Amino acid sequence: MATLVRSGKAGRRRQKILVLKTGEPVPKVAATRGQFSDLIVGSIGDAFQGEYAVVDVRAEAPPAVGEDALVVITGSSANVPDREPWMVRTEAWLRSVVAARTPTFGICFGHQLLAQALGGDVQRNPRGREIGTLSIEHADSDPIFDGVPRSFEANVTHVDSVVRLPEGAVSLARSSLEDHHAIRFSEACYGVQFHPEIDAYVMRGYIETRHEILRAEGFDVDAMLQRLGEGEPGRQTLRNFVRMFA
Repeated sequence: MATLVRSGKAGRRRQKILVLKTGEPVPKVAATRGQFSDLIVGSIGDAFQGEYAVVDVRAEAPPAVGEDALVVITGSSANVPDREPWMVRTEAWLRSVVAARTPTFGICFGHQLLAQALGGDVQRNPRGREIGTLSIEHADSDPIFDGVPRSFEANVTHVDSVVRLPEGAVSLARSSLEDHHAIRFSEACYGVQFHPEIDAYVMRGYIETRHEILRAEGFDVDAMLQRLGEGEPGRQTLRNFVRMFA
């Protein structure tokens, strides 16, 4: 069953954002800040005044298409190229959601899942892992970037990437290691490879949890920790999306 999280003020028309849970944050973050859904709700803040529902698509079937105002897909430590059965099932559901023009926003793994579902391709990024507070550039005047500088900082952690866009999709942002940091899949469907819901505290938790792996891969972990930022411009993209469609 979905878990409802109350939000907003009495007397307003109720809408619902459905959060598709596809994974959990690292244990330190989960213990102190909660699940990805909690981080997403906190990041959206007063941009949305309705209710939230959370469905773990690894174990539960999503609701009927059209029941929700918006759909947000979380990040995950899972890998889209593994093609696990729950991923394939969720992709089929997402195709129906996008066809029904339900506004949909994918974050990191969710961004990749949308790309794979809609005819693109996701593989291990041949340029290597991206992690930390990084500089990203958007090259399009899309409304999800309203109020966001052309070059902005966001928090990032991923090893897979969208290596081929679905037909009709438009790449909106890039970094030095990632060609598709934001994609407009359709008029009401977007994905971002960066994490709008991750602030400096959460990013620190990821880096500290993975510090041995990062050092082995040649990262300067101390420098990464010193460079941490709140990623507010990245968070603005999620709020802009919600305001556009809710």
